[in-house]
Formats: sequence, structure tokens, C-alpha cells
Amino acid sequence: MIEVEHLSKSYGSTLAIEDVTFAVEPGEILGLLGPNGAGKTTTMRILTGYLPASSGSAKVAGFEVHEDSMAVRQRIGYLPENPPLYPEMSVEGFLAFVARIKGVSAGDRPQRVEQALAQCGLSDRRKTLIRKLSKGYRQRVGIAQAIVHDPPVIVLDEPTIGLDPRQIIEVRHLIKSLAGNHTVILSTHILPEVSMTCSRVAIINQGRVVATNAPDALMNQLTGGTGYELEVEGEMNNLLPLLQKLPGVLSVESSTMPRIAARSRLRVLAQPGIEIGHTLATTIVGAGLGLYEMRRLSATLEDVFLQLTREEQTSDFQMETSENSGSTAESTIGEQS
Repeated sequence: MIEVEHLSKSYGSTLAIEDVTFAVEPGEILGLLGPNGAGKTTTMRILTGYLPASSGSAKVAGFEVHEDSMAVRQRIGYLPENPPLYPEMSVEGFLAFVARIKGVSAGDRPQRVEQALAQCGLSDRRKTLIRKLSKGYRQRVGIAQAIVHDPPVIVLDEPTIGLDPRQIIEVRHLIKSLAGNHTVILSTHILPEVSMTCSRVAIINQGRVVATNAPDALMNQLTGGTGYELEVEGEMNNLLPLLQKLPGVLSVESSTMPRIAARSRLRVLAQPGIEIGHTLATTIVGAGLGLYEMRRLSATLEDVFLQLTREEQTSDFQMETSENSGSTAESTIGEQS
């Protein structure tokens, strides 16, 4: 339904996105996950025809965004980060107005407005002025205007930002209900948002897509699946090297416990399919340390995100260091010449 290939956008000498490539199948919910400034909004604005790309291509329902912009817009419902609402209009009046400007025929408008109201839980607010609605309900109206013309593709930019926990849960349920009949792309920098809402995730960092897969598959593939969180009493300096050398151990992190000076909390991640619990406990007790807690820990999407962004930053740093070293060498050679 959506095909993005080698998409780049630059503002002068600044690259907002670089060589972005991904695809979204019909009926799927794809989450664009990344920190603020990673390029999520730029990607969405290009997909919806609001912004031209510098290079690359993007297709929606078979239409190229740049060449067939109007055809693409007719097939997309778009919710920007700030919903485009008219506060002095009623909810029903606003949706009827949006349906008209989006080309819904006069005979179909009442039905489409009614369906959007019902889908977004707004039927009992139809006569309410938008300015009198809470932020959560205004967000619902924003989603309703995106789906009122029944588009095959829905693009949602940070759909739960600024909502309270109850409103976030309600909007998540609403977004999940759109899957199947619609293809959905949503952007977020909130990690639980993706795992609770999306069937697949594309992690974007510094303008580049660094991984694309189902959340569970990413967690198993990149973080090694499972591990343990432990509370240990004693000297850590000798223990940590022992744990890091154990078969199957991927990483060991240690942090002190502020209220109990002699104890530390350890987080140990393991390779897929390798059970390290017994070996961990034996090693800790054998080293003469006290083991007060041991809890099985599943790797999270946060682990994946931190690992990928850390690798990206390390790679960039190494490249810059290499380039700087080369420049220094050339300068030295020049001086010697």
C-alpha cells in the first residue's frame, strides 16, 4: 500500500532524512519510532504531499506522491501533531465541512459523518462546540476528520502527545480498531506506544531508518531476548568481569542502590535460547556475595532503541575520528613536503 525508496530531504546543507526506505502492507499499522528531530514528521509530510522530497520516491496506493499529488491526497487521511480544527464549529458541522472539501458526495456525507462520529466515540458530542472539548476529545475529532472520507491510508503524527493516561489508552484502542480496513502509519517517540499499538516498527535515528521489523522480532534479534535483574550485596569490581565471561551473556550493567550502600542492582542480558539463571546464581554465591533478589527479565523495545541509536552514534563518531585523523595526516605530510 505504501512504498518508500531512498527518500531524502535536505534544508540547505542540513539533511533532515537520508536514504529512507520502507514499505507498509495493506491493513497494517506501522510505527515510526525515533527521538525528537529524527525525521519522522518530515517523512510524513512528504508522504502526504505537504513537502517535496529532495530525492527518492514514495508511492501510496500505487500513485507516486510527487507526480500524482492530488490522487495521493484523496487516498490519505492526515492528522498533524496539532489537529487542524475550527474551535467555533460543532463537531458534526466540522466533520460535514471536512467531508465536503474532501470530495465526499452530498448523498454520502451524512453516512460518512455518522460513521466517523461512531468510530471515534463522538456521537454524544456531535452538537458540542470544539472549543469546549477536552484535549482528548479534540484529538478524537482530529482522527475523525482524517477518516471521514474513508481513505485507505491514515497518517497520524504523534497522536497521543499531551494526553493524560486514560485518554492515551482510549486513543490507542481507537487506532487499533482502524487496522484491517485502513493502512496506518503513526509516528511517536514514546516507546510503549509502538509495542501496544503497532504490528511493525521502523526505528528512525538522525534521519535514517536503522531497523524495521515486528516489535517482538526486533527485541529477540537485537537484544538477545531475555536476561535477569538481580540485587547483590558485596564488592562488584571482581564480580562483573566473571559475569561478562559466562557463556551466553551479552551484557552486564551495574548500578548502586541509594538506600542500601552495600548493595547493587545488576542487569544481565543473554543470547536467545540460552538459559543463564543457574550459572548466574552459582557464580555470585561462589564469589562470596549475597544474592537477595533474582528476577527474570524480558528485553524491551527500549533496549532495542538504545542499542541501535548507540551503535549509530558510535559509527558516526568513528567515521568522524577517521576523517579527522586522515586530515591531520595529510596536513602533516604537506608540512613535511
